[in-house]
Amino acid sequence: MNRARDCLAAIAVCAVVGVVPISIRHAAAEPPSDTWRLIWHDEFDGKDIDSANWDFDIGNGFYNYDSNQWIGGWGNDELQYYTQEANNAFVEDGMLHIRAIKESLHGCGYTSARLKTRKRDGSPLFNQRYGRFEFCVKLPTGQGVWPALWMMPQDEKYGPWPSSGEIDVMEARGQEPNKVLGTLHYGSRWPANTHTSEDYVLPSDATIADFHVYALEWEPGEMRWLIDDHQYAAQTFWWSSSKTEGANGVRPAKASDLNAWPAPFDQPFYLVMNVAVGGRFVGKPDKTTVFPAEMVVDYVRVYEKVGGYTESKPRGEGELPFGDR
Repeated sequence: MNRARDCLAAIAVCAVVGVVPISIRHAAAEPPSDTWRLIWHDEFDGKDIDSANWDFDIGNGFYNYDSNQWIGGWGNDELQYYTQEANNAFVEDGMLHIRAIKESLHGCGYTSARLKTRKRDGSPLFNQRYGRFEFCVKLPTGQGVWPALWMMPQDEKYGPWPSSGEIDVMEARGQEPNKVLGTLHYGSRWPANTHTSEDYVLPSDATIADFHVYALEWEPGEMRWLIDDHQYAAQTFWWSSSKTEGANGVRPAKASDLNAWPAPFDQPFYLVMNVAVGGRFVGKPDKTTVFPAEMVVDYVRVYEKVGGYTESKPRGEGELPFGDR
């Protein structure tokens, strides 16, 4: 396959009609070489998932050492048990398949997989501060199915979630197959956390069940979300505070309570891909939901900006992250 030819064809079509499904493997428009330079990628061309790139989360929750309690359902009332079994995640025909299955395991009614470029012991496989992060993916649909492509901080420099941030490159509700969302989570730890989100409705009869390229361009003080090289959202405002009262985060009362801008999004983040089932974001599956529900990933590519980045100007000394924003 001539990837350069397919890239040019995709650019031409997108320019005429806007966002379109990517129907041919590797047909997405690659960023111009004079703007972005490829530094890390996985094309899934081998026989197995590359353990040098990806590890797995396992289970249906985590232990919160701050509150000394087990958080079930990954904090979102999710219903799946994540495994690293071959029926939940595998490579076939040059693509990664992440599959949610309706089956019982350890008290959960579903199994699925969540892959990440960070080992379960916290050691890094890959992480990056700033750049263009690009996923060519087709997504599962159906009530209660929750596919996501996202990023988490390699180290929680500013404190537990979301003081150190979360970047959702793309998440979707399976029951809304023509819509995607891009979201930032930030602020103080619960209950003083906050987020900013924008959604995008795909044009015409395109759906998330088609291949699309979901991308995030992250520079100091700015995030941009794109689908098939069409920018649909941008954020230039967020904040972070490590101030707490006991185990709880608190709303900053003065500028000195804030971590220096552009915290928390000034640290390396690692990549995450998963298919969740149920949870507060999508609700429970129903009798119309078809399982297995499968995400298919053609490639993941990360670029850095040619010539480097211009550091973001600091905010005014007395500025607080509230008001009419």
